[in-house]
Amino acid sequence: MTTLADNDAVIVSIARTAIGRARKGGLADVRGDELARQVFAGVIDRVPGLSIDDVDDLMLGTAAPDGEQGFNMARVVATLLNYDSLPGTTVNRFCASSIQTTRMAFHAIKAGEGDAFLVGGTESTSHAAPPAGAGNAAFDVAAERTAQAMLSGEPWRDPRAEGAMPDAYIQMGHTAEYVARLTGVSRAEQDAFAARSQRLAGEAQASGYLAREIVPVVRPDGSVFDQDDSLRPGTTAEALAELKPVFSPVGTVTAGNACPLNDGASAAVVVSGRYAKAHGLQPLARIVSTAVSGLSPEIMGLGPVESSRRALRRSGLTIADLDLIEINEAFAVQVVASARELGIDVDRQLNTHGGAIAIGHPFGATGTRLIGTLINGLSTGDKTLGMATLCVGGGQGMALVLERLS
Repeated sequence: MTTLADNDAVIVSIARTAIGRARKGGLADVRGDELARQVFAGVIDRVPGLSIDDVDDLMLGTAAPDGEQGFNMARVVATLLNYDSLPGTTVNRFCASSIQTTRMAFHAIKAGEGDAFLVGGTESTSHAAPPAGAGNAAFDVAAERTAQAMLSGEPWRDPRAEGAMPDAYIQMGHTAEYVARLTGVSRAEQDAFAARSQRLAGEAQASGYLAREIVPVVRPDGSVFDQDDSLRPGTTAEALAELKPVFSPVGTVTAGNACPLNDGASAAVVVSGRYAKAHGLQPLARIVSTAVSGLSPEIMGLGPVESSRRALRRSGLTIADLDLIEINEAFAVQVVASARELGIDVDRQLNTHGGAIAIGHPFGATGTRLIGTLINGLSTGDKTLGMATLCVGGGQGMALVLERLS
């Protein structure tokens, strides 16, 4: 068992809401700030030795910090919790927003600038404002170029090599099509992986595995939502093969081998080793290392490759050393391609209880959700080392390596 250093950053509580299908699922009538309030209340309740007066900051991630999720939503959530003395900051690293908040707590503890943090993320896609950048002339030109490329089926080429502007926030499905063309991952491979995700997630839900991660949400009508509602556990690769491509008539990405749109929130309590020992808190896991990376926005799905390599170098570990790996399943193609490039043992290590294709991907909440699922998997299997990683819209990747402690 690892001996905790005073400046180790450890997770002592982590949870998420059940994930609802956007606009028609179980959380469609719940605001993002209210989702965050309830999940933060849940993780705080699990740490009776934590004094809110000791918490240095509440850091909240969201991919759409506008409309109902606008202003500084983290501070709104702190006041909704009746913690007027608790500061808050809202972070946007798109799909990696909540894992970024965990990284910020890790850095602050390592720097000696705090001992206790509330971190997490929330996303109400059902209530989201229109996407930023719409109508921007430069982006419209890039979008038109992308649309023509999708129709022609031409392979991906870095637009800067041809003197063109990269399309920083094109439709994410178009980035998946570009990854498929660049890497050669077939439609059959994508559908097979998507069917695997649905099967494993269905088994995990039926066994109660997923329930261990969930804080129930009380909806405005007083009813309780406590089970992910996007899963389709009976899905087969053969059924998925019948679906038409969504983003290009000559493409391979369908509604079945991509994640759905979702609502949900996640949260964690991260403290220093010093604080955990002083207050008798049992750490669930120690954060070992983190990393971010950038790449062409149009192939953002390969973001986990370099970010994972950087995080592993900083930890002194290799892919083979890891017991479990969670790659966010934005699209089957990017997970298959990233896993292949990294040399991941899919059957032994990768998303062994399903992923976002089945469970869902509430953008700003997904990072902490991945960490919670990873800790759940390590604990269930009595394993030690794991990594959570994901691609990030706009052309980035992010990864976090952790060690289970209990």
